Amino acid sequence: MDEIEALQSRLLAAMERIGSGTAAVTTRAGDAARETGALRQSLEEETLANAQLQERLSTLKTRHAEDLAAAQEAAAPDADAGDPALIEQLRDDLAAQAEATAALDASLQQLRAANDALRQSNAALRQANADGVGDAALINAALQADLDALTAARAAETAEIGALLARVEPMLNGAAAPQAESEGD
Repeated sequence: MDEIEALQSRLLAAMERIGSGTAAVTTRAGDAARETGALRQSLEEETLANAQLQERLSTLKTRHAEDLAAAQEAAAPDADAGDPALIEQLRDDLAAQAEATAALDASLQQLRAANDALRQSNAALRQANADGVGDAALINAALQADLDALTAARAAETAEIGALLARVEPMLNGAAAPQAESEGD
């Protein structure tokens, strides 16, 4: 009889361990599902940001092409007039705009690369969570990829501002010159 009670208590203890293990697995699965949802949300946000930056790049390229055509049109009649200073100024303005556009394009390429690395890192993290393995190296890689993406986004914004300034400064300088002449009269 004592042996039956001992076996019964061992069975009850084993059942309790199984129950607590099942609860831990269920909790871990719920945490992994929430984290996967957060990672998917982050990926969707990065995809949206990338699409917005692509649109901004195409808009800037279109503007640059229009400005280039307008500058070439404006320079053509002036070339006949023979004003070498104006022609040189237009060339300098055009070169500054081309340089700013190239810098913007390079920054956006960096942003694309950083976003690709972020997607790969998030995919590896999702796989590790699905497997029930929380790998600190994957988490660090994901955070580094996120930091790189933010840095690249900041560089792209800075390059975009540079491109806009390169486009606006010649207009401001042109507007300031007539004012200075009228004030001198």
